[in-house]
Amino acid sequence: MEHELTLMAVHAHPDDEVLSTGGLLARCAAEGIRTVLVTCTNGEQGDDSGGVKPGEPGHDAQEVARRRLAEVRESAGILAVEHLELLGYRDSGMDGWSTNEDPLAFANVPLEESAGRLAELMERYRPQVVVTYDENGGYGHPDHIQAHRIAVAATEKTGIPDKLYYTAIPRSGIAQMFEFAKSAGVDLGFEPPDDFGVPDEMITSAVDVAPYAARKVKALEAHASQGENIFFLRLPEEVQHMAFASETFIRHFNRVEAAPDHEDDLFAGLR
Repeated sequence: MEHELTLMAVHAHPDDEVLSTGGLLARCAAEGIRTVLVTCTNGEQGDDSGGVKPGEPGHDAQEVARRRLAEVRESAGILAVEHLELLGYRDSGMDGWSTNEDPLAFANVPLEESAGRLAELMERYRPQVVVTYDENGGYGHPDHIQAHRIAVAATEKTGIPDKLYYTAIPRSGIAQMFEFAKSAGVDLGFEPPDDFGVPDEMITSAVDVAPYAARKVKALEAHASQGENIFFLRLPEEVQHMAFASETFIRHFNRVEAAPDHEDDLFAGLR
């Protein structure tokens, strides 16, 4: 087991696994690399049936969690994830929500405890490559930030991973997608700010996942309870394919001497 090539993706909520790493998970599985998806929370603060939002009358957090965990199991199956590990923490909600104050929310769980549980999974699966969010969690969500923190802490504690990557969206890719959508007469509903995404020069790794774009769409569709919040599902097929054909990352940690500065394979130097 120690020498088996293994990818571990550490995500905050059910459905987070698809957009930034769904293609990577599917591609690695197709290449015979063992894939491990760690989902930290149950997603209680997602939409309930009929689009009922958290805090609105009729929102049943336990039922939302049950539904979303079933959805992530279905999504993981579509992406051929070999091992799904559910840490079971309570969803903290978006930054600024009253649920941020819940002492049992994932963002408030002592780092030593939550990172310790992830470290145990690293000891079990011994991943050479770990992928998670950057220090801002991509867009400031407390649970994304906490997932980042425990992934970094567990990597440092165990010393097992050879590489640690952060998911990232290059600004040029965002601009290209919006221009393509406009040329096709599609209104995406908002204009991204100039600083949306990360500067292209920060990207160290770009993985071609075009053959798995359709599978990413199906995995997103598995998260039907949150469909209202997934605007990618409302895009024309050609725009979806453009958005899903490549996944990009920032390599934060590396101890593989043979790995190039710019990669098209997160396992470069390890195969």
